[in-house]
Amino acid sequence: MSILVVGSLAFDDIETPFGRSDNTLGGSSTYIALSTSYFSDNIQMVGVVGSDFEEKHFELLNNKGIDTKGVQVIEKGKTFRWSGRYHYDMNTRDTLDTQLNVFADFDPHVPAQYREARFVCLGNIDPELQLKVLDQISNPELVICDTMNFWIEGKPEELKKTLERVDVFILNDSEARLLSGDPNLVKSARIIRNMGPKTLIIKKGEHGALLFTDNGIFAAPAFPLESIYDPTGAGDTFAGGFLGHLARTEEINDSELRKAVLYGSAMASFCVEKFGTEKIANIDLLEIEDRYQSFLDLSKISA
Repeated sequence: MSILVVGSLAFDDIETPFGRSDNTLGGSSTYIALSTSYFSDNIQMVGVVGSDFEEKHFELLNNKGIDTKGVQVIEKGKTFRWSGRYHYDMNTRDTLDTQLNVFADFDPHVPAQYREARFVCLGNIDPELQLKVLDQISNPELVICDTMNFWIEGKPEELKKTLERVDVFILNDSEARLLSGDPNLVKSARIIRNMGPKTLIIKKGEHGALLFTDNGIFAAPAFPLESIYDPTGAGDTFAGGFLGHLARTEEINDSELRKAVLYGSAMASFCVEKFGTEKIANIDLLEIEDRYQSFLDLSKISA
């Protein structure tokens, strides 16, 4: 099953109370694609980088079965860069510097061979660009979309147009409250689902995630970790694991959606154990299945 991932590729300078990592490979599509790659070997990526994006980074992606022919390389340009510092609780962060560079003029062009993709995952880019991508796809079976506060506040009408064409929408609790205008997450979910996406996932960080469908609500726990080094990209990694499971099973029903949430949570729990993409680039399927089983065990009730 072909999977199209569209979003940013970036270099991050990350500082947490437990260390620092500079020039770290990041970006929404990078995290999504790497996470999905453990479940599928037919991933197509669309994005833009500068000439400072080294061959070793392409090799990493390609070795994971990710087709990067759709990534534009702008000669003499620089790749998107972000710098941030996390607070002690790891739930809040300060953006120290953002350099859009070549990403400022990103105009997503989906190659002809990608336009039959069955699954489409849109990272948290400008909703107008998300729409432009969807206009180039023939007949996707499933469209998954992410967003962020910046777009909810800056382009609410454009985002709502995108949501009319989205099947699964993923956002965090503060974003859900901002978009819906309601502090109650259950009410927020109803309001947002009425905008288009019938499947909604609200991430709650260390408190897990909520899945809303026509068949009810499913609550997934967060994995209890002793060491969390870097939460950057955890949400995108979640989306990749969620998408990967659905692509692997080739079934979209309430049971598989719930399993997908747990796989997404498992992948996100790996992501935070190292800086950047280091951890999710170096795990294997057995580790993932063990972590998934651990999630099942967390909610198991003994007789």
